[in-house]
Amino acid sequence: MLTITRKLEFDAGHRIPDHKSQCRNLHGHRYTVEITLVGQIIQAEGNSDNGMIMDFSDIKALAKEHLVDVWDHAFLVYEKDHAVRDFLATLPDHKTVVIDRIPTVENLAQIAFEILKAAYQDRFGTGLHLHKLVLHETPNCWAEITDA
Repeated sequence: MLTITRKLEFDAGHRIPDHKSQCRNLHGHRYTVEITLVGQIIQAEGNSDNGMIMDFSDIKALAKEHLVDVWDHAFLVYEKDHAVRDFLATLPDHKTVVIDRIPTVENLAQIAFEILKAAYQDRFGTGLHLHKLVLHETPNCWAEITDA
């Protein structure tokens, strides 16, 4: 199996409301997302993507549009974390992303995978699909999710 991977970074805040230690407080991370795609190599003479699974700049553009630019410099908040949601609502023009799960790295990786799976699915009729996503919360801690 031949894969290609593109790495991007973004900054976001969150909290784990019921956590036993400091993660229950408002804080942020420099997240790194690694997007791994699988597909047949494009065979189209004269085409800019000839010989590629997908151009790395196109991988980046789609990831930015659907995920990175949405989450970058935002606060990722669990929909049932009413205290933080109410507080953030008092800040004019605050970039808040409400999600349906507690924003652990595991849950964020699952959400990111769901978002990007749809964005990349068979873009060229070559079977292109998202194979794996790795989301680093810190340089030493991350979650990985792969297609079934």
